[in-house]
Amino acid sequence: MILANNVSKKFGKLQALQNVSVTCNKGECIALIGPNGSGKTTLIKSILGMVVPDSGFITFNGNNILHHWQYRSEIGYMPQIGRYPDNMRIVDVLNMMKDIRQHKSAIDEELVAAFGLEELKQKRMRTLSGGTRQKVSACLAFLFDPQVLILDEPTAGLDPVSSEILKEKIIREKQKGKLVLVTSHVLSELDDLVTQVIYMQDGELRFHKTIEALREDTGQEKLSKAIAHVMLNASTI
Repeated sequence: MILANNVSKKFGKLQALQNVSVTCNKGECIALIGPNGSGKTTLIKSILGMVVPDSGFITFNGNNILHHWQYRSEIGYMPQIGRYPDNMRIVDVLNMMKDIRQHKSAIDEELVAAFGLEELKQKRMRTLSGGTRQKVSACLAFLFDPQVLILDEPTAGLDPVSSEILKEKIIREKQKGKLVLVTSHVLSELDDLVTQVIYMQDGELRFHKTIEALREDTGQEKLSKAIAHVMLNASTI
């Protein structure tokens, strides 16, 4: 579904990505993890077409994404920090996105109801807590029933109940055959979600494994402990 082939990107003297090749298929929930500055954000932005690689290429459903932006209508993106016009109400933000999207085959507002945002729709964005803004970002990512979801720190700032609501939604979408890419520094949040792990460091892909293979290689059941094992024993993985 998404293929990155030898993708490299440099910002000045910083080598953000170095010959990264990964294949991400539908029906998978893939954790994209690594230390700060490992290249995760640059890879995500490259997939979204927000960053153009210096070399290599990325395809979506077999088609090179360079200068062909239609594929982005198939992706729901939840940024780590959503920025919205302060004076707009929640309902205005949702309606604006619906108006911008010219061709929408389906609308998914399940999270709007699950998060209790119906009662808050008239509130202006500047008055919202960080957690509520995060809920709005999640609702927008799922709004158009996309085939691919890219979620950057999706549970950051959410209360435990809302976090579980979102994780259950992610699981349901994966079970529908969608591809989910998710980043998180709280690895315990990913234990019940992910089927594969992409681990990056210093702009390079260190490994791309199924969760079962990672557990077998490290002897650890919990993802956080497995990754800690990898970081301490990098040469053996």
